[in-house]
Amino acid sequence: MSGAAYDITGQGPGGQQPDPARPPAGAPGVADLELKPALEAVLMVVDEPATEEHLARVLQRSRRAVALALRELSDDYTRQGRGFDLRLVAGGWRFFSRAAYADAVESFVLDGQQARLTQAALETLAVVAYRQPVSRSRVSAVRGVNCDGVMRTLLQRGLVEEAGTEPETGAILYRTTNYFLERMGLRGLDELPELAPFLPEADAVEGDSAEGIPSFDVDDSGDSQTDH
Repeated sequence: MSGAAYDITGQGPGGQQPDPARPPAGAPGVADLELKPALEAVLMVVDEPATEEHLARVLQRSRRAVALALRELSDDYTRQGRGFDLRLVAGGWRFFSRAAYADAVESFVLDGQQARLTQAALETLAVVAYRQPVSRSRVSAVRGVNCDGVMRTLLQRGLVEEAGTEPETGAILYRTTNYFLERMGLRGLDELPELAPFLPEADAVEGDSAEGIPSFDVDDSGDSQTDH
């Protein structure tokens, strides 16, 4: 054998341990990657919209460069007629199926199953969206039925969340979540349709609302009526 020395300790020159966070010599770092494919790769694995600030930090680029690349990608997908879209929703960016192919996606996801919210849940969610933060009793007063079961369903699905308590009564208040904005395709609550004028004013229902409305065990598909 020749007199060449072989390092069998895994240590670098001088006995130092190699830095596991540093890429091997010659391998590109994150900042060296092409920006648009890197953005696509990251956005393929996110489970909620990613903000431009977060993406810029992860990919070691300026926010301006990331924002420009995201908008160019979105325009490219639209121009190419791709089946997916890149949209700014709930303060961040995420891939969505394009609306033109909603029937195909629905057929695949549901595959004969009914997974939509019930009419009762949709009505309750609308009241929360336009009156938030709002207590259960006020939602029940607006709808005219007890909404405890439906509210539990909306909480479990992540569409609403607790938002503190009402100072006067101590009742728990509820508001919609970022997941609600994401599912509705909205950037913020200011993009909700102008439906609020058609709902009763809070003062009009306050006299009929009370946190003392009893809770009823109901299934997730509807409401319970109070006994007479």
